[in-house]
Amino acid sequence: MELGKDFLDSLDIDTSVKVLMYLDDPCDVVRVGSVSHFWRDFVISNSVCKQLCLRLFPQLSSLVRVVDITDRAGMPAEAGSSRSIEWEHEDREHKIYASLAWGLTSSEVSDCISEAISASSTDNYPEESIHNTLEPMDRVGRRASYWSSSGQRNPAVPEKLTYKLVSDFCVVTEISVQPFQAFFQAYSPIYSAKAVRFRMGHQLFSDDSDSDQIMEGTQPADNQFVWTYTSPEFPMAQENSLQKFKLPQPVLCIGGFLQIELLGRVQTQEMDGLFYICVAHVQVVGRSLSPVFVAEILDPSGKFILKYNPKAKFSAPCAGEDHPDQVHGTPTVAPEIVHRQVRGWEQILNLLRGNLGVGAYDFDDEHHESDDEELAVQFIP
Repeated sequence: MELGKDFLDSLDIDTSVKVLMYLDDPCDVVRVGSVSHFWRDFVISNSVCKQLCLRLFPQLSSLVRVVDITDRAGMPAEAGSSRSIEWEHEDREHKIYASLAWGLTSSEVSDCISEAISASSTDNYPEESIHNTLEPMDRVGRRASYWSSSGQRNPAVPEKLTYKLVSDFCVVTEISVQPFQAFFQAYSPIYSAKAVRFRMGHQLFSDDSDSDQIMEGTQPADNQFVWTYTSPEFPMAQENSLQKFKLPQPVLCIGGFLQIELLGRVQTQEMDGLFYICVAHVQVVGRSLSPVFVAEILDPSGKFILKYNPKAKFSAPCAGEDHPDQVHGTPTVAPEIVHRQVRGWEQILNLLRGNLGVGAYDFDDEHHESDDEELAVQFIP
């Protein structure tokens, strides 16, 4: 047996590339390129890092080209053969894709929700706003914190919650949803959905001012978003807990929008006999590749340019600046949540006016605390 034989030199190019494609860690590809000049040249000239990115994240098939924003005028060569110019281009592209591969798989994981955009319906706005789902607890101070749909006689009517992520280029690995338990109602009913499904994509218009056209309580028109990914359906338990839904594979969300589809209703409200869905908290876990990479959508089909800034650094996506290193840190508080006590009094006024929706809440602390455990025992799923 001959010792020290180089398999890359012995196999044909296609077979050698297939062998290297079994590598899952981009760091291993970098190590391969450091074995020798020949191996490095092979990795670069055959775009191994690019092929690795495409294999791990098929969403990159819509990528038209990558652009180094620090590359002035394409770095024209003053002299040299066309092959040397081509090699410089391949080398730059290799470095970009190596950085992209690392960011996609190894950068820090954290909460990726930036803001709540809209809900397909809201029973009692703003007290039961979708913005409440950004709060990690189902109670804030002396009031309940949750979003509630409008009531429906048909339990099959779905609901949709739409969120903007922290950047337009995020890898999403896991989404968690916590149904709300109405601890202030008899038997403490839990207003969960039967199942949940997730969509990711981009907004059709690029002008940020147009975002104001999407109003809470009204379902965004289908032509306002392009959903490039749809998850399978996940069954939801009728439990008051943060239920984690792990995607079959990490998904690269290009465009920065996520929609949660709540499918089917299981709980009626005793006072009106209608079916409701209520959500206490939503969390999206993943990796943000901004500001190192920024996606520029070119057309409705999702074709995009990827802009690379080698001077920037990957940072953990964090919705709250006070907790940059915590996945479960407190997200950004929307303006609608700031005046909590005012809303508490608004709920009392609604109660006095006879607006007895899911949000009717008794603020008597002693009664509230003493009955919580008793009602939990009486709860019938």
